[in-house]
Amino acid sequence: MNIVRHILEVKGRDVWSVRPEQTVFEALELMAKHDIGAVLVMEGEKLLGVLSERDYARKVILKGRASKDTKISEIMSTTLHEIHPDQTIDEAMAMMGAKGVRHLPVVEDGKVLGVLSVMDVVRAIIKRQRDTIKFYEDMELDR
Repeated sequence: MNIVRHILEVKGRDVWSVRPEQTVFEALELMAKHDIGAVLVMEGEKLLGVLSERDYARKVILKGRASKDTKISEIMSTTLHEIHPDQTIDEAMAMMGAKGVRHLPVVEDGKVLGVLSVMDVVRAIIKRQRDTIKFYEDMELDR
């Protein structure tokens, strides 16, 4: 499970998205319902941006705005950092760190296949470490 595609196979390819004209409140309801920290902003199959809890906190709450009156298009992040499903987990972690993001849309040939979160990456790294430890423990037992 060293590439992004493998993570999507394990976690699933659900893509929770909203339209730019919807309210931030509607996006928050969707995030709460699915226990996620961000949603993609899409028009049909076209990826326009990402709306995260961080966007909400910094661009609505701290600005004294109301989530029921604020359109997603007004606060969504439009600088997109995408990852290809055949990139490695290490590349994903490096990109997240360098770009300061916690969610990466997984895109292949212009089509959104899923979303990779920092927690997905952490879980994959922990699994890889556990598998490595088990491999060496099993080698020791075979001696």
